[in-house]
Amino acid sequence: MELLVDVAGLSHFYGERQALREVSFSVGKGEIFALLGPNGGGKSTLFQVLSTAQPPMQGRVRVLGHDLAGEISEVRRRLGVVFQSPSLDKKLRVAENLRHQGRLYGMRGPELEARIRAMLERFGLADRAHESVEKLSGGLARRVEIAKGLLHRPELLLLDEPSVGLDPGARRDLWSHLESLRAKDGVTVLLTTHFLEEADACDRVAILDLGRLAALDTPAALKREIGGEVLHVTTRDPGRVSAWVREQWKLEPTTVDGSLQIAAERAYDRVARLMAEFPDDITEVHVRRPTLEDVFLKKTGHRFWENRIP
Repeated sequence: MELLVDVAGLSHFYGERQALREVSFSVGKGEIFALLGPNGGGKSTLFQVLSTAQPPMQGRVRVLGHDLAGEISEVRRRLGVVFQSPSLDKKLRVAENLRHQGRLYGMRGPELEARIRAMLERFGLADRAHESVEKLSGGLARRVEIAKGLLHRPELLLLDEPSVGLDPGARRDLWSHLESLRAKDGVTVLLTTHFLEEADACDRVAILDLGRLAALDTPAALKREIGGEVLHVTTRDPGRVSAWVREQWKLEPTTVDGSLQIAAERAYDRVARLMAEFPDDITEVHVRRPTLEDVFLKKTGHRFWENRIP
C-alpha cells in the first residue's frame, strides 16, 4: 500500500513539557484515519506538524512522499487542511471565499470558476454561493471550509476536530461527504477527534494519551482485544466482589465511578453466578459490547475524559 503519511519516532516539546513521545504510525492511500484522544493527548500538536504549521523537532515525518524537514513547499501544494478554528472570512460571500483560496494556489479565470461551481454543487452550496458566510449555520459553514480545503484537488485532506460545534444531523451530513470524497475522488482523510463514535467509523484509529501512541488498529480489532463482552456491576461492596472475580474467574475488574467493569468471554453466562454469589451486595448488572472507551481504559489505565494534561 502506498503510504501518504509516515511518522517515525516523532517527539515534540514546548519548553520542558513534552507533548509527543516517540510517536510512530502510517496512513495508506485511500484510508479514513483517526487520531483519537482527550484534550492534552497530543492530537493538536501532531496535527500542527502534519499540516506543516510546525516543523518536526525529533524523529522523521514524511507526507505525500516528502520529508517535512526540508520539502514543505511540495507538500503544501498537494495537501488540503481544515483547521478547527474557522478560517473563512465571514464578511465575504461563500463563492468569494473559495475564489480567494483558489488564487492562493495559482488558479485563475475559467478554470477557477469551474472548480468553484463544482465544489458548490458537490457540497450542496450552489444556492448559497452569493450569501455571506456570517449568515450560514455551523454545518453549512463547515461544508464551505471543506470545499475550500479541496478546491485545489489535494491528495490528502487533514481535518482538525471537524465535528466540534455541529449538531448530530450536521455530523452525519459531514461524514457522508467524507465517505463520498474517499469513494469518488480517492481522497485520503486524516482527522483528529475526541468523539468516540466518529473514530469508530474510521478505517483505522491511533489512540493518543499524554503524547504517547497507546493503540493502533481498526476499531473492530481494538475492541476484540477486550474480549467477549463487558459486565457493568453496581455493588455495595466493590472490594469484595473484585476479590472474588480475581480468584474465581482470573479476571481483573476496573473500578469506574464506583462501579465495576469486567471484560469477559460469555459474560451473559456469568451474570447468574455473580448474582447468586452476592444476592445482597449487587444492585445492578448489565452486559454490553466493548467500545473504544473500553479500549482506551484498558490501554491507558484511566477513563477517556479524566483530565490528565501533563
